[in-house]
Amino acid sequence: MCNRRNKTGHIGQTSQQRESREKGGREELQICISLSPNNRSFQLLYPRPPSVKPNPTEAVFSPPAVNRRESTADILDLLSKMVENDLTTNVSCRRGYDIEEDSIDGAPLKSDPEYYDDDGRLKRTGNVWTTSSHIITAVVGSGVLSLAWAIAQMGWIAGPSVMILFSVVTLYTSSFLADCYRSGDPMFGKRNYTFMEAVSTILGGHSVTFCGIVQYLNLFGSAVGYTIAASLSMMALKRSHCIHSSDGENPCHISSSPYMIGFGAMQIFFSQIPDFHNMWWLSIVAAVMSFTYSIIGLVLGIVKITETGTFKGSLTGISIGTVTEAQKVWGVFQALGNIAFAYSYSFVLLEIQDTIKSLPSEVKTMKKAAKLSIAVTTTFYMLCGCMGYAAFGDLAPGNLLAGFGFHKLFWLIDMANAAIVIHLVGAYQVYAQPLFAFVEKETAKRWPKTNKEFKISVPGLPPYNQNIFSLVWRTVFVIITTVISMMLPFFNDVLGVIGALGFWPLTVYFPVEMYILQKRIPKWSMRWISLKLMSAVCLIVSIVAGLGSVVGVLLDLKKYKPFSSDY
Repeated sequence: MCNRRNKTGHIGQTSQQRESREKGGREELQICISLSPNNRSFQLLYPRPPSVKPNPTEAVFSPPAVNRRESTADILDLLSKMVENDLTTNVSCRRGYDIEEDSIDGAPLKSDPEYYDDDGRLKRTGNVWTTSSHIITAVVGSGVLSLAWAIAQMGWIAGPSVMILFSVVTLYTSSFLADCYRSGDPMFGKRNYTFMEAVSTILGGHSVTFCGIVQYLNLFGSAVGYTIAASLSMMALKRSHCIHSSDGENPCHISSSPYMIGFGAMQIFFSQIPDFHNMWWLSIVAAVMSFTYSIIGLVLGIVKITETGTFKGSLTGISIGTVTEAQKVWGVFQALGNIAFAYSYSFVLLEIQDTIKSLPSEVKTMKKAAKLSIAVTTTFYMLCGCMGYAAFGDLAPGNLLAGFGFHKLFWLIDMANAAIVIHLVGAYQVYAQPLFAFVEKETAKRWPKTNKEFKISVPGLPPYNQNIFSLVWRTVFVIITTVISMMLPFFNDVLGVIGALGFWPLTVYFPVEMYILQKRIPKWSMRWISLKLMSAVCLIVSIVAGLGSVVGVLLDLKKYKPFSSDY
């Protein structure tokens, strides 16, 4: 029999039933309780199976250790306190207990292991292949277009070697990050759903503030970079039409400002769509478009090599004489930033890992997927970068697609540029929406009235709720990124700055620091020294890459005037 909770919320104790028996080496205490109005049943099993170790960091509810001598009344009293605090609607009680809910009217409850995971969320189904595809989709983007230029700065020896080193470091730190998905116990620890949550749980303190600043600056910089890249592709489409209309006689110089303003106007509209970045089709479109223009760039490079019949380029890259010694050094530093940008994606890995099913463990699956996806993307990067450099040599353009000019396959180039624009319209929102949400959430905490919404009636459509603060803030954000893009319309320089800013802290520093704490690596041990040394070297690389990119901006500003740049 089960007892019903009385009106005060306490559990009656007139017909408790205790059954103790041996099951698989553990003693089971079964208590059946009905709680109106849902009639939910709970089963309390103790003690903990020998294979399950206690993990204090993951306990949602933390009852005291159960002693075999404790009475059933003590256990019921403990449960009654849970009922009073409304904890019974979704109990997740660990640290030596398993509490299982039965179904209600045939519908599975959130603790049913057949439908839900240990955190009450729908059962994850991701595997090595789906995880690898997610990572590859997140990685391959507009950064691939600058790799031929980056290799041209360093040559056939240093260029590919640096790309391989970046891939090895990224693979190494990705495995560290995989170990940080669960805090404490690797199988039953608390899940960290995002990069920021992992930093907050494991490191805490000022690390959270530092991580937040770097992440949001990276998102802001990416929005600026995507505005520049999209405008360049729109200009290329217009220029292609102009050149072919004049049979190549008109050089067709075009100003970038109108296209940046047009792209900004589109983003103001899309920024007002709630949860635009969560639309299921967005990732599919982004993946298709990014692979479309990347593969077209690779094919065009191969076609150009076939036409000339030669592999261009040199062992050391752009030679002294073509550029000064200082320009050569700054160019190499800037190239490091461009390659770093192509590999700066670690902050999305934990979100991807959160899609993986628990058996086998998420860590093992994630590490396999990281190896596979980084191998695929590095091979793809090497092909695009090396084929582009072989096609153009030391004259490789900053944007690979911009170098083909008046080419007989102009329709293919136009298709690639159109794919870039479509991809970046969505990519801008993917990077901007978290920043929108953060500012709006913090503003609502301080000034609750800013959260007020107004109904807007549109003929033929259901009423639309619009928040005035969101409308103003998101519009201002897009205007700021557009103005900065018009002031600094330098694709490679901006990518270098973003890559230098995000690579060391997000890809190296935080994963290494979290891994050291998570694994409790002794200070001054060989492993600790090796990890710290790797982090220090990557910091130096990021600093020189940032300096090179900033110098590149200053040098470009001597040639171009803000708001009046022509191509």
